[in-house]
Amino acid sequence: MERIYQGKTKDVYLLEDGNVRLFFKDEMTGKDGVFDPGENQIGLTVEGSGRSGLAVSQHFFERLNKEGVPTHFLGANLDEKTMDVKKAVVFGNGIEVICRFKATGSFVRRYGQYVEEGADLGGFVEITLKDDERQDPTINEDALVLLGILKEGEYEIIKEQTKKISEIIKKELADKGLELFDIKLEFGRGEKAGEVILIDEISGGNMRVFDGTTPVHPLDFGKYLFA
Repeated sequence: MERIYQGKTKDVYLLEDGNVRLFFKDEMTGKDGVFDPGENQIGLTVEGSGRSGLAVSQHFFERLNKEGVPTHFLGANLDEKTMDVKKAVVFGNGIEVICRFKATGSFVRRYGQYVEEGADLGGFVEITLKDDERQDPTINEDALVLLGILKEGEYEIIKEQTKKISEIIKKELADKGLELFDIKLEFGRGEKAGEVILIDEISGGNMRVFDGTTPVHPLDFGKYLFA
C-alpha cells in the first residue's frame, strides 16, 4: 500500500486494485484536551477512539447503502481499524457540509446576536471550506461555483443528499432516545459522470448528540447504537 495522505484523524492509503483504505487513528479534534467536532486541530488522543469511530461509521454507511444513498463505503475491518472505500475526487481542496437541527457551537458564536443556544434550525445546511489557516470559512453556492469548487447543479445535489442522510441518522438516534443537534458530512465526485457520493466517515466525532441535556461523547455512541 502507498500512503497518499496523512490527516489529523485518519491516514489514507492507495490499494493495488485502485480502491482506497482509511486507517482510523486515536486522535480527536478539540482544544485544550476537550473534544469539539467543530475544531480543526487535534485536541486529545484517546485509546480506542479510532476503532469506536470506525464501528459507528460502518454501521451508518451500511444503513445508508441499504437506503440507496450513494457512498464510497465498501467494507471495514474493526480489528485493523481500517475502512476500504471507492476512490473519489474532493471538491476543491475539500468542503465540509453541516446540517444543523439545533443552534450550538460555531453557529451560536457567529450569530449569537440573533439566535440562542438550542434554538430550532430545522435542518439548515451550511458549507465550509477545509482550510485550517483560515479557520474553515463558510461559503455560499454562488461563491462555490464562481471559484470553480462546484459545478452548476452540484450544490443542490449536495444539499438534498445532506438533508436525506441527516434525517435518516436523526431518526435512528431518536429511536435510541438521543437528539441530533448537528452533523458534519463530506462529499466528493464518484467515478460515474455527474455522480456525487458521501465520503470520509460518519462517526460520533462528526456530530453533536444529546441524551436529554447531556452531550454524548463519541466513545459512548456504541453503548446506544449496539446495545
